[in-house]
Amino acid sequence: MVTDNTNALAPLLPDRHPQHDLFICDVADAVLKDVMQHMEHPFYSLSKKPETTVKRDENGDKWLQITPSVKGLATIYDKDILIYCISQIMAKLKEGEAVSPRVRINSRELLIFTNRGTSGREYQSLLDALDRLEGTRIRTNIVTGDEEQVDGFGLIDASSIRRKHGLDGRLLWCEVKLSDWVFNAIRNEEVLTLHRDYFRLRKPIERRVYEIARKHCGQQKTWRITLAKLLLKTGSQSPQKRFRQMIRQLAEHDHLPDYHVTFEDEADMVVFTNRGTMSPAQLVEGSIPPLQSDTYEEARHAAPGWDVRFLEREWRDWCVEPPRNADRAFIGFCRKWFEKRGRP
Repeated sequence: MVTDNTNALAPLLPDRHPQHDLFICDVADAVLKDVMQHMEHPFYSLSKKPETTVKRDENGDKWLQITPSVKGLATIYDKDILIYCISQIMAKLKEGEAVSPRVRINSRELLIFTNRGTSGREYQSLLDALDRLEGTRIRTNIVTGDEEQVDGFGLIDASSIRRKHGLDGRLLWCEVKLSDWVFNAIRNEEVLTLHRDYFRLRKPIERRVYEIARKHCGQQKTWRITLAKLLLKTGSQSPQKRFRQMIRQLAEHDHLPDYHVTFEDEADMVVFTNRGTMSPAQLVEGSIPPLQSDTYEEARHAAPGWDVRFLEREWRDWCVEPPRNADRAFIGFCRKWFEKRGRP
């Protein structure tokens, strides 16, 4: 994969900060984390123009309604702030430090972390992003952890900003309070790791397709999905003909992090193939042997009503290191899954 291309027409944006300032190395090198629920559902606008219409997404008995702010729906670029916050909280949890929904952000560190410039315009865009994140309201019955939240909430509940007086009026820092819904997902470790080149993807649709691939293909060798279903999952407003063209371009340039993309014209199918670029800590699945056939039947009894193949994918993504007995570990995972969530 190209990592040092500075051509403005290249599929990937250049790495704007290849040599990070020493005092921000810990931030710039943090492992990117994103909440699984954000990957699964189209929360964010893929349009560069403000979206002001109410969106509703239904999947079986689960539903999601998103009401934009007066400045429009939160965009997939605004989401960078949440990824930054989630990454910092996960890093603290890994070190055994106390965490809270409140995250203080140094604006320069955030801009460098997300591979943006550091001009005055970029600082202003952060203010607009915070307004959209705080103003976008969500009502859903999607379960996170052992809770089901059906009341309305924002992606962030509050933000506090400190600015410097003078001509540039730059942000010094801001503090974000994540919604309980997002924080519950983090505490229950419902997160996945993202490739650092996520921030180098130029197009909103490319970011969204990567998120979907990371959630569903995960560490499997391949994952297939019909074009029509992929379009639905992205939340894109593009006609199917235009979306098919975008997927073909994505496959032709082959620049999606972690996964090769191929398009099968006759079947109208999109195929994601694992590049094998994830770190050893992430590639646990490769060292977990196939499960015994009897294990799946036992899993069905442990988690009645759930698709055991879906649970297996979730379990393999969740594993941090290979279990001594994969079959017993998977059954235990299914039992805990059912205890937390009940029937689907």
